Order: sequence, then structure tokens, then C-alpha cells
Amino acid sequence: MSELVPEPRQKPVVPMKPVGINTSLLGYIGIDTIIEQMRKKTMKTGFDFNIMVVGQSGLGKSTLVNTLFKSQVSRKSSGWNREEKIPKTVEIKAIGHVIEEGGVKMKLTVIDTPGFGDQINNENCWEPIEKYINEQYEKFLKEEVNIARKKRIPDTRVHCCLYFISPTGHSLRPLDLEFMKHLSKVVNIIPVIAKADTMTLEEKTEFKQRVRKELEVNGIEFYPQKEFDEDLEDKTENDKIRQESMPFAVVGSDKEYQVNGKRVLGRKTPWGIIEVENLNHCEFALLRDFVIRTHLQDLKEVTHNIHYETYRAKRLNDNGGLPPMTVETEENHESNL
Repeated sequence: MSELVPEPRQKPVVPMKPVGINTSLLGYIGIDTIIEQMRKKTMKTGFDFNIMVVGQSGLGKSTLVNTLFKSQVSRKSSGWNREEKIPKTVEIKAIGHVIEEGGVKMKLTVIDTPGFGDQINNENCWEPIEKYINEQYEKFLKEEVNIARKKRIPDTRVHCCLYFISPTGHSLRPLDLEFMKHLSKVVNIIPVIAKADTMTLEEKTEFKQRVRKELEVNGIEFYPQKEFDEDLEDKTENDKIRQESMPFAVVGSDKEYQVNGKRVLGRKTPWGIIEVENLNHCEFALLRDFVIRTHLQDLKEVTHNIHYETYRAKRLNDNGGLPPMTVETEENHESNL
């Protein structure tokens, strides 16, 4: 009697990946008009941009934000009482503006953090800031899981955090390292050296190098993070920013002066005018171009696709895969019982 030979197990059929073929067009279709369509839609609806400023008092945070957007958008410019005392704990104060340029509306929110780094004991003073950032993610998540959610969810998530480093010329404070170590995991941090005009060019160059080295040694990743570079072009552009520009050594001013027949933003000193937008004087123009003209959309995308998604996945995982309960979902749940 012959032995039964088991039939060889067939390998599962793996579906073929669609092959992309470069097809030459016989005539004009109009695919390129999508850019114009997107532009028109953005001009109609506008967009949100939320920027947070963190650093001890006296580093010119409000002035720099005003200079960045060429308008009085900071908390101090919006009815702030100059006799207001430094709070005993870190406070979070947000103020919104609508800025329009070339027909495009930007709904700008500036989030200030008075009291940060100003106490005798600054232990864990980054916690209220992290709590605020996560609260904005939670607010967005709850809107997102609503059955009848809004067509356009209000976006209060922090897209960018400018962290102001004191121009000591020595090294970062433990508080600087502690803050950036914790917050770089939840928000896009851009470190800036404040009041750079208090250092010589040599001191500024050495301090920038020292700060970069300290951040690297402590494993702190600032924006733009290496792991999020999408292609070689991105990597080349961002490597230059990471290795040469960061942290931006800046000077802010919302006052104009006459220099060589031109009106320029600057700071008047006994030895002359420091021109804010002159790259020979400071790196403000590099910061402005980086935040607004080249990376603004990417800041928003990294916030949504990386930081918010990380928060969302953790919340859903902690909740057993279920979305967090909102007032609406609770009411629907009760009506179904």
C-alpha cells in the first residue's frame, strides 16, 4: 500500500502592487489648477496659527512677537496693565487676532506664559504649560469624535513654541534643559537666543554652538525634527537650519528709525542703530522667514500628524479603544439604553 504524500501547502496569493506608469498627455487637462483652487479656498476661510512664547520675564518676548507679525499682537500690547506684578505661579494667557495680508486671513493666537522661570524655586514650572498644550489636544479630540461634529473644528492646538534663552554666553540653565526635554515631545519647540545685541559676534557664534551641543548631549530634539524630514530636499534644507541657524540669535523692536534714507525697524544704542531685519546685525529675518514664509504649513502638519496623533492614540489606548466621552456622546448613550 503506497503512502499518502501530503500536497505541498500553497503560498497565499499576494496582491500585486499597482504599478505607476508615467503617461504622456494628449492635451491639457487642468490638474495644475488644484493649486489655485486651494488658494481660493484658503483666502475664503482663512487659517489658524497658534504660537506660544516661553521664557523668563525681561527677554523681550512680547516685542519679538509684535516684530514677527508687524502688529501689536502680544498680550502686553492688548490692554496689559504695566503695573501687573509677576505671578507667583506660571499662568497661561491667550489672546486672539485676525491678521489679513494680500486677501489671506490668519486667525492668530498668541499664548503667553507669565511667571515662567521667575520664581526662587522653578521646579516643575513647565507642568502648567504641558497641561495647557494637552488640554487643547483633548478639546480637538472631543470635537472630532462627536457624531454631529462641526464642519470646521476650531483649532486651538499650539503649532509652535518659541523658547527664549537668556544671552548669558555660558551655557543653558537646568530649567532650559528640563523644559525642552519634556515639552519637545508634545509641541514644536524653536529655541531662540533673546537680546542677541548684548553679545559680540564671536560670543554669539560660540554660544550658539554650545547650545546646540548641550541639546544634542541631552537628547533634546527641536523643530524641525530629523525623523520627520520627508525627502532628501527636506533633509538638506533642514540640516542647514539645524546645524547653522538654530538657535536663532534675535533682536526685536517695533520702533522705526531713519537709516541711509530708509525707515527700518531697529533699536537705538549709543553706538548706532541695530537693524532688526539686517542679517549682519541679528538673525531675526531668518527666524521670520522660517516660521512664516517657509515652514508655517509644516508646523501645522507636524502638530496634527505627529504630536496630536500621538496624544490621540494614547488617549484611545487608555480608554480601551473607545473615544473619550463628551456631553453629546453621553446623551446619545443614555438615550440608547
